[in-house]
This record gives sequence, structure tokens and C-alpha cells, in this order.
Amino acid sequence: MRNGSTRRQRAVVYLGLGVGLALVAGPFLWTALSSVKPEQEIRRDPPTFWPQTWTLDNFAELFDRVDIGTAFAKSTFIALVLVATNLLFCSMVGYAFAKLRFRGRNVAFALVLVQLAIPAIVLMMPQFVLIAKLGLVNTFIGIILPTVVTPLGVFMMRQFISDLPDELIDAARVDGAREFRIFFRIILPLCGPPLATLGLITFLGAWNNFLWPAVVAQSEDMYTLPVALNILNGHEATHYNLLVAGSVVVIAPILILFVFLQRFFIQGIATTGLK
Repeated sequence: MRNGSTRRQRAVVYLGLGVGLALVAGPFLWTALSSVKPEQEIRRDPPTFWPQTWTLDNFAELFDRVDIGTAFAKSTFIALVLVATNLLFCSMVGYAFAKLRFRGRNVAFALVLVQLAIPAIVLMMPQFVLIAKLGLVNTFIGIILPTVVTPLGVFMMRQFISDLPDELIDAARVDGAREFRIFFRIILPLCGPPLATLGLITFLGAWNNFLWPAVVAQSEDMYTLPVALNILNGHEATHYNLLVAGSVVVIAPILILFVFLQRFFIQGIATTGLK
């Protein structure tokens, strides 16, 4: 009886996992398969899931209409800069909140938590006004500056560093090490999993960000990849074959990055404590 009950429980779990996987992976799989269909087949009613006619003309036409290489390079540059700044500054701020004692620390961290509850679109107008006052509209700095440090990154790093033993830091201070040396020589080497998690989350957010670059980048030579692909939304007709091909181009680097970093990502989520 117990073995039969265990098998039924496993069957229910596997069924639930299968349904969840289908709901999550189904839209992406449909997009990937549609990218190699002719537009007539994409518009067919009822639609086809498996391509009846395979073609790579969608990607060829996409690269002819949009300067994918330049937009790809700009998105990569912006994403990598934001990853570097978030890994450095979020870990430094997280270390200060976790291990340093200073007046107003709890109030400052509470403000960070409040930032997590505020939708990004609410802050977009004052951020744009500030960027315009600084003369940074239509520049890389204007696109990058508002997210060089994120509240989520500070929170993640603070929670992980809080779990590190204070004895390591106290021993380093007794040996005469200053805070910067403690941070770079002791704290950072122990933060591999959360740094990988934060880096992946930051890269994903920067790579897929459309609204803020669309507002700040006011000429085509500053368009990132999502903004450049928006050109395909014509006023007269929408070319779905090019849109799905562009979606695959945008998603592919994220999937490749996650395949290589998934072990660190899962480990970072598991080891970042919530106190």
C-alpha cells in the first residue's frame, strides 16, 4: 500500500511539473519554431505548432532591415557595464549594511527596502528630468546611470554577507587590514554564488530593458537591440515573421548565459539568507 501511494504521489508531482514546464517553455518553443516559418504560415488560422515549411529567410530579412550587429554590440556593452557596476557597488553597500556599524544604518537599509516596493515606471519621470538637466540625453551614460546600483542587488548582497562569520573580519582587523582590503581579499572571494546570481539578474534586466533606452536614446545610432527591433512594428503592417526572429536573437544570449551559470544561480538563490 505504501509503495502504491508513493507511486501515485510521484505521478502527481511529475504531472504538475510537466504542466508547469509546458506553460513556461511552450511560448518560447512556439516563438523559436515560428521564427523558421514563412509569414503566411504564422498568420494561418488555425495556427500550426510544428513548421510545415522551414526557412531562414526571416533572419536574412531581419539583418537586412535592422542593423542587428551594431544594436547587439550596444546592448552587450550596456549590459556588461551594468553587471560590473552592480557587482562592485551592490556588494560594497551590502558589506557596509551587513558588517559595519554607523549611525542611521537601519534607516538607510529601510529606504532600500522601500525602493524595492516602488515600480520603476514611477521613478522614470524624475530620472529623465535629472538626466536631461545633466545633459546626458541620447548618451550611453544617460542609459546606464540610473541602474548602476539597484536596491535588489544591495538587498541580496547584504543578506548573504550577513551570514558570513564576523570572526574572519575581526581577525583581519587585528592583523591591521583596513576595510577595503578586508572587502576585496576576504569578503568578495566568498561571494561567488550571490555575485553570479546578481550578475545574471542584472544582465537579464539590462538586456531586455526597452522603455528607458527608448526614452533616453533619441536617435537610431543609440538604439539598443530591443529598441531597434521595435522599428519592425510598422504603421501599416506588423511583420510577425521578423518579430519572432528578432525575439529569438534577443533571447538566445540569455539562454546561453544561463546554461553556463545555472549552477551558480541556483546555489546563490539557495544560500542567500532571508533574515
